[in-house]
Amino acid sequence: MFLARSHLRFLRWGKQSSRRYFANSATANASKTNAEVDDIAYSNLQNAEHHDLPSFLEYASRNNMDTGSTTYVGTHYEYMAKQALERLGMSLRQVGGRSDCGIDLLGTWSLPTAPQPLKVLIQCKAFASKMKPAQARELEGTFVGAPQGWRTSSVMAFLVSQQAATKGVREALGRSQWPMGYVLCGADGKIMQMLWNRKAADEGLGGLEVEMQYAGGDRNEKEVILTHKGTAIKN
Repeated sequence: MFLARSHLRFLRWGKQSSRRYFANSATANASKTNAEVDDIAYSNLQNAEHHDLPSFLEYASRNNMDTGSTTYVGTHYEYMAKQALERLGMSLRQVGGRSDCGIDLLGTWSLPTAPQPLKVLIQCKAFASKMKPAQARELEGTFVGAPQGWRTSSVMAFLVSQQAATKGVREALGRSQWPMGYVLCGADGKIMQMLWNRKAADEGLGGLEVEMQYAGGDRNEKEVILTHKGTAIKN
């Protein structure tokens, strides 16, 4: 296995907006255990029927769900994204529902670059073929609709999609005053791109590096990882 360091760590924006950056990154780290996450009050947000991909697949089979339905495809992708982000150190719960305010996953993220665990809000887009700037701006609504405990400081939101971030999406994130980012998570559950704005860097992501990991030296078997001072961040 070998690593390829990303040559582009930050993107600089035009003169009209002071200086805005994007950190190309894979997510995650430090040791936030499931027990610690259980201490957080998730109230009644979690689905009682399933909590991870295996339990959802069992639930879908038991109830003869249409695997082509919007509900099945969307929930399946949310759990794929959950698995991928948790490999990068996040601890997440699936909370999607009618009154979720656009939030599909939420939880915490412990990092060596942050003095305390960050709170994270995740919005997943399983069907979008190409993300639009408006969808990046809509991500700001997750802060307003966040449950109690996720309305304080040190909270950030990520938009997760199967497509790479377009220039318009990157610019929309860069202009936002909220700490936000973007994740490309493929249908195979591998993270291939991660971006965040300057506000997110200030909230605790500054100092993280993005590298591409190649399994067994095979360039077709690759996935983004995060490192801090040369050490890979893992769950």
